[in-house]
Amino acid sequence: MRKDLPPTVPAEGADQLDDLEVVARLRLSIARLARRLRQEAGTGLSPSQHSALITITLHGPLTLGRLARIEQVAPPTITRIVVKLEDDGLVARTVDPTDRRVSRVAVTTEGERRLDHGRNRRNVWLAQRLHTFPPADRRRLEAALDVLEALAASPEGDVGDMGPIDATDAPAAVTR
Repeated sequence: MRKDLPPTVPAEGADQLDDLEVVARLRLSIARLARRLRQEAGTGLSPSQHSALITITLHGPLTLGRLARIEQVAPPTITRIVVKLEDDGLVARTVDPTDRRVSRVAVTTEGERRLDHGRNRRNVWLAQRLHTFPPADRRRLEAALDVLEALAASPEGDVGDMGPIDATDAPAAVTR
Protein backbone atom coordinates (compact mmCIF):
# COMPACT_ATOMS: atom_id res chain seq x y z
CA MET A 1 0.00 0.00 0.00
CA ARG A 2 1.24 3.51 -0.80
CA LYS A 3 2.14 5.69 2.13
CA ASP A 4 2.42 8.90 0.08
CA LEU A 5 -1.32 9.17 -0.64
CA PRO A 6 -3.04 12.48 -0.24
CA PRO A 7 -5.48 12.55 2.69
CA THR A 8 -8.43 12.55 0.26
CA VAL A 9 -7.68 9.03 -1.04
CA PRO A 10 -9.37 6.35 1.06
CA ALA A 11 -7.09 3.55 2.25
CA GLU A 12 -9.04 0.92 0.27
CA GLY A 13 -8.38 2.90 -2.92
CA ALA A 14 -4.63 2.75 -2.38
CA ASP A 15 -4.29 -0.77 -3.81
CA GLN A 16 -6.19 0.33 -6.91
CA LEU A 17 -3.81 3.27 -7.33
CA ASP A 18 -0.86 0.90 -6.98
CA ASP A 19 -2.39 -1.32 -9.69
CA LEU A 20 -2.88 1.66 -11.98
CA GLU A 21 0.70 2.75 -11.44
CA VAL A 22 1.95 -0.76 -12.29
CA VAL A 23 -0.26 -0.85 -15.39
CA ALA A 24 1.04 2.52 -16.57
CA ARG A 25 4.69 1.60 -15.96
CA LEU A 26 4.28 -1.81 -17.64
CA ARG A 27 2.52 -0.34 -20.68
CA LEU A 28 5.14 2.35 -21.12
CA SER A 29 8.05 -0.07 -20.65
CA ILE A 30 6.62 -2.54 -23.16
CA ALA A 31 5.94 0.20 -25.71
CA ARG A 32 9.46 1.61 -25.38
CA LEU A 33 11.10 -1.82 -25.59
CA ALA A 34 8.98 -2.78 -28.63
CA ARG A 35 9.90 0.48 -30.35
CA ARG A 36 13.58 -0.02 -29.62
CA LEU A 37 13.51 -3.61 -30.89
CA ARG A 38 11.83 -2.45 -34.10
CA GLN A 39 14.59 0.13 -34.54
CA GLU A 40 17.30 -2.45 -33.92
CA ALA A 41 15.87 -4.87 -36.52
CA GLY A 42 17.34 -2.92 -39.42
CA THR A 43 14.97 -4.55 -41.92
CA GLY A 44 13.74 -1.35 -43.54
CA LEU A 45 10.17 -2.54 -42.97
CA SER A 46 7.42 -0.52 -41.35
CA PRO A 47 5.74 -2.12 -38.33
CA SER A 48 2.71 -2.97 -40.52
CA GLN A 49 4.86 -4.56 -43.22
CA HIS A 50 6.83 -6.53 -40.63
CA SER A 51 3.67 -7.78 -38.96
CA ALA A 52 2.10 -8.83 -42.27
CA LEU A 53 5.28 -10.62 -43.35
CA ILE A 54 5.38 -12.57 -40.08
CA THR A 55 1.68 -13.42 -40.35
CA ILE A 56 2.18 -14.76 -43.87
CA THR A 57 5.18 -16.77 -42.65
CA LEU A 58 3.22 -18.28 -39.75
CA HIS A 59 0.00 -19.04 -41.60
CA GLY A 60 1.32 -20.07 -44.99
CA PRO A 61 -0.03 -18.74 -48.26
CA LEU A 62 -2.98 -16.48 -47.45
CA THR A 63 -5.63 -14.65 -49.38
CA LEU A 64 -5.54 -10.90 -48.90
CA GLY A 65 -8.93 -11.06 -47.18
CA ARG A 66 -7.70 -13.57 -44.61
CA LEU A 67 -4.51 -11.58 -44.09
CA ALA A 68 -6.53 -8.39 -43.55
CA ARG A 69 -8.71 -10.16 -40.94
CA ILE A 70 -5.71 -11.52 -39.05
CA GLU A 71 -3.93 -8.16 -39.16
CA GLN A 72 -7.20 -6.42 -38.25
CA VAL A 73 -6.95 -3.85 -41.02
CA ALA A 74 -9.16 -2.86 -43.94
CA PRO A 75 -8.69 -4.67 -47.28
CA PRO A 76 -7.32 -1.56 -49.07
CA THR A 77 -4.71 -1.19 -46.32
CA ILE A 78 -3.53 -4.79 -46.62
CA THR A 79 -3.43 -4.41 -50.40
CA ARG A 80 -1.04 -1.44 -50.08
CA ILE A 81 1.14 -3.35 -47.60
CA VAL A 82 1.31 -6.46 -49.80
CA VAL A 83 2.07 -4.41 -52.95
CA LYS A 84 5.07 -2.87 -51.16
CA LEU A 85 6.24 -6.28 -49.87
CA GLU A 86 5.81 -7.70 -53.37
CA ASP A 87 7.70 -4.80 -54.97
CA ASP A 88 10.56 -5.46 -52.51
CA GLY A 89 10.59 -9.17 -53.45
CA LEU A 90 9.58 -10.28 -49.96
CA VAL A 91 6.29 -11.95 -50.93
CA ALA A 92 4.93 -13.49 -54.11
CA ARG A 93 1.35 -13.89 -55.28
CA THR A 94 0.09 -17.10 -56.79
CA VAL A 95 -3.26 -17.91 -58.30
CA ASP A 96 -5.29 -20.48 -56.38
CA PRO A 97 -5.35 -23.63 -58.55
CA THR A 98 -8.93 -24.47 -57.51
CA ASP A 99 -10.34 -20.96 -57.98
CA ARG A 100 -8.50 -18.77 -60.47
CA ARG A 101 -10.27 -15.66 -59.12
CA VAL A 102 -8.38 -16.02 -55.82
CA SER A 103 -4.73 -15.22 -55.28
CA ARG A 104 -2.61 -16.04 -52.29
CA VAL A 105 0.56 -14.44 -50.98
CA ALA A 106 3.53 -16.40 -49.67
CA VAL A 107 6.87 -15.31 -48.26
CA THR A 108 9.82 -15.57 -50.64
CA THR A 109 13.32 -16.70 -49.75
CA GLU A 110 14.34 -13.03 -49.60
CA GLY A 111 11.45 -12.34 -47.21
CA GLU A 112 12.59 -15.17 -44.93
CA ARG A 113 16.17 -13.88 -45.11
CA ARG A 114 15.06 -10.36 -44.17
CA LEU A 115 13.07 -11.65 -41.19
CA ASP A 116 16.01 -13.81 -40.05
CA HIS A 117 18.37 -10.85 -40.32
CA GLY A 118 16.08 -8.62 -38.25
CA ARG A 119 15.44 -11.34 -35.68
CA ASN A 120 19.17 -11.96 -35.24
CA ARG A 121 19.93 -8.24 -34.85
CA ARG A 122 17.17 -7.85 -32.23
CA ASN A 123 18.33 -10.93 -30.33
CA VAL A 124 21.94 -9.73 -30.28
CA TRP A 125 20.94 -6.24 -29.12
CA LEU A 126 18.67 -7.60 -26.39
CA ALA A 127 21.27 -10.12 -25.20
CA GLN A 128 23.89 -7.37 -25.00
CA ARG A 129 21.49 -5.12 -23.15
CA LEU A 130 20.47 -7.85 -20.69
CA HIS A 131 24.11 -8.59 -19.89
CA THR A 132 24.50 -5.04 -18.57
CA PHE A 133 22.21 -6.02 -15.69
CA PRO A 134 23.34 -7.97 -12.63
CA PRO A 135 22.57 -11.74 -12.63
CA ALA A 136 19.89 -11.26 -9.93
CA ASP A 137 17.97 -8.84 -12.19
CA ARG A 138 18.22 -11.24 -15.13
CA ARG A 139 16.83 -14.06 -12.96
CA ARG A 140 13.92 -11.81 -11.87
CA LEU A 141 13.16 -11.07 -15.50
CA GLU A 142 13.33 -14.76 -16.39
CA ALA A 143 10.93 -15.53 -13.54
CA ALA A 144 8.46 -12.99 -14.95
CA LEU A 145 8.46 -14.43 -18.50
CA ASP A 146 5.52 -16.81 -17.92
CA VAL A 147 3.39 -13.92 -16.68
CA LEU A 148 4.43 -11.67 -19.58
CA GLU A 149 3.72 -14.41 -22.14
CA ALA A 150 0.28 -15.06 -20.60
CA LEU A 151 -0.42 -11.32 -20.62
CA ALA A 152 0.51 -11.09 -24.30
CA ALA A 153 -1.72 -14.02 -25.29
CA SER A 154 -5.25 -13.26 -26.41
CA PRO A 155 -7.71 -14.55 -23.81
CA GLU A 156 -10.30 -15.13 -26.54
CA GLY A 157 -7.94 -17.10 -28.81
CA ASP A 158 -9.19 -15.07 -31.78
CA VAL A 159 -7.47 -14.81 -35.17
CA GLY A 160 -5.53 -11.81 -33.92
CA ASP A 161 -3.76 -14.03 -31.39
CA MET A 162 -0.51 -14.76 -33.16
CA GLY A 163 1.28 -16.26 -30.17
CA PRO A 164 4.87 -15.07 -30.03
CA ILE A 165 5.51 -12.04 -32.20
CA ASP A 166 7.79 -14.19 -34.31
CA ALA A 167 7.43 -17.97 -34.19
CA THR A 168 11.15 -18.55 -34.12
CA ASP A 169 11.43 -16.22 -31.14
CA ALA A 170 9.58 -18.82 -29.07
CA PRO A 171 11.60 -20.30 -26.18
CA ALA A 172 12.62 -23.46 -28.06
CA ALA A 173 14.52 -21.39 -30.61
CA VAL A 174 16.36 -19.13 -28.19
CA THR A 175 20.05 -19.85 -28.04
CA ARG A 176 21.38 -19.56 -24.51
